[in-house]
Amino acid sequence: MKLLEERILREGQVRPGNVLKVDCFLNHQLDVELLDQIGQEFYRIFGQDGITKILTIEASGIAIACMTARHFGVPVVFAKKAKSKNIDGEVYTSVVHSYTYGKDYNITLAKKFLSPRDKVLIVDDFLANGKAMRGLLDVCNQAGVTVGGIGICIEKGFQPGGAELRAAGYKLASLAIVDHMDDTSLTFRQQ
Repeated sequence: MKLLEERILREGQVRPGNVLKVDCFLNHQLDVELLDQIGQEFYRIFGQDGITKILTIEASGIAIACMTARHFGVPVVFAKKAKSKNIDGEVYTSVVHSYTYGKDYNITLAKKFLSPRDKVLIVDDFLANGKAMRGLLDVCNQAGVTVGGIGICIEKGFQPGGAELRAAGYKLASLAIVDHMDDTSLTFRQQ
């Protein structure tokens, strides 16, 4: 998605340790118009796949999921990063390792929100090593849902997550794939 790539080049910041900061428009301060266009693009790619729910993980994926769900006309379900007192009933859980925070945490999702009748589109802001995605896929497996696709805003193509998901047979669409990143610059994969 050229629009997203241009925005990353203009306003993103490359930091040491393969960190790409896009907090001024994607995952802290939100450009709602851009997010709507991202949702529209995910609908263009996955709109004929029978999606019944959009699934993500808190917190950065929620805004992307909501704007995507507008185009699909389906609900958003998100996994919480800790079991809170306001989640009642039985839950699906999985352990996820956060590269950003350097720690493991449990994700939880109330069982009442996913069933084997559902076909989900999983969306998130970043895909690098794929740890968060593996946690969401584990929850999907526990729930018996069909994964209709995975939509990622920015994939770090030089890390293994995307290649592993594609090799496993998932329909994965990344709107911007960073092929190389060093402490001062980045290059995108030509799609």
